[in-house]
Amino acid sequence: MVAVIHTSSRLRAVLQYNEKKLEQGYAECISAINYPKDADAMSFDQKLTRIQRQLALNKRTKVNTVHVSLNFDPSEKLSKEQFAEISKAYLKGIGFEKQPALVYEHRDAGHPHVHIVTTNIKADGSRISLHNLGKNQSEKTRKAIEIDFGLVKAQDRKAQEFNLKPVSIKVEYGKSETKKAIANVLDKVLNEYKFTTMGELNAALNHYNVAADIGSEGSRIRKNDGILYRVLDKGGNRIGVPIKASDFHFKPTHRNLKVRFLYNEMNPNRTKDSLRVKNSIDFTLYGKQNVSLPRLINLLQKDGIDTVMRKNEEGKLYGITYLDHRTKCVFNGSALGKQYSAKGITERCIEDPFSLHQQKSQRIGMDVGQSAGAGNVYQVGNGSSMENDKSLDSLLSPVKDGEYVPHKLKKPKRKKQKGFSMGF
Repeated sequence: MVAVIHTSSRLRAVLQYNEKKLEQGYAECISAINYPKDADAMSFDQKLTRIQRQLALNKRTKVNTVHVSLNFDPSEKLSKEQFAEISKAYLKGIGFEKQPALVYEHRDAGHPHVHIVTTNIKADGSRISLHNLGKNQSEKTRKAIEIDFGLVKAQDRKAQEFNLKPVSIKVEYGKSETKKAIANVLDKVLNEYKFTTMGELNAALNHYNVAADIGSEGSRIRKNDGILYRVLDKGGNRIGVPIKASDFHFKPTHRNLKVRFLYNEMNPNRTKDSLRVKNSIDFTLYGKQNVSLPRLINLLQKDGIDTVMRKNEEGKLYGITYLDHRTKCVFNGSALGKQYSAKGITERCIEDPFSLHQQKSQRIGMDVGQSAGAGNVYQVGNGSSMENDKSLDSLLSPVKDGEYVPHKLKKPKRKKQKGFSMGF
């Protein structure tokens, strides 16, 4: 099991992301933890309001929404009840067992996974620290759940993946050594990865320091529909002796590749595999305004997706390709939709990766809210009653202006300095 944690200050956007998947038939809300009603008996507003009422108890903490995805091995066939039980155990392990939480089972990727929406604001107005939550509590809990529920261990799965190393560029290039090195990569990529264009094929080959060259417009190679395979150095420059496609015994010629392009494009699983890439991008960017392009690339890489950027001589990004090592699929960004193209991704990411740092520097010294609230304390789901005889349904009612805020959370009023007379 792999747990991915995202935090933000945009509860509504995070909840809308999951509810949109539900409306499209790609997800189901399977559990409402510490809610007064079952998940299927509540509207969107009621689901939202329950957590909003808790956020209202601490308005100084800006990062107050926690969005977790629990990802399981494709071989694991888990029921809704098991997903709900695992999610509850995970929340308890990271110290969120008393927090209101919604659990969504998503069915839009090649592996089973659930999303959990909750908050780090407690019922008394204090907050749960998110510092190193993923590195400490989450990692420890993940390993314990794998044992308790007999799940495939993430370390074992990771060891099986990405076992092909790029072509070494430290050897002395002779034709035979270059040909053998390229052949090893071609055998792996052509038989395992699914691509539909020469650009997508090159995205996979370039990852292993190999390039397929079909020649420039009007060249002899292009006129003869030929291909030369070359080795690349760390900078992506072509080095060594190029090898003709016809020199390899398995004939990776342009003509044969076109047949493979068509076959891969007709693969019924391609649409399903593309959903995993789109879902990973959306999950990383949805409801956030502080993700730069380099950070997006880094987060996708952690999810097994490499991003290949194509830039012109001026350094402007004009193309983007996604290489998913888990499903072994390659997708041109524009083929997934406008919002996943180079232009769409650029618009969805912040332009200046330092802008967030500048915003934070302006808030140095501000208290993010660690104080505990007093009065009106409630607990839901453990049989306790609430003070002031409030009904459970009131938790699903919108927060009204001027509603009670714990005394300790109120900003202290500045006392006016009294004037004085010298007596003259």
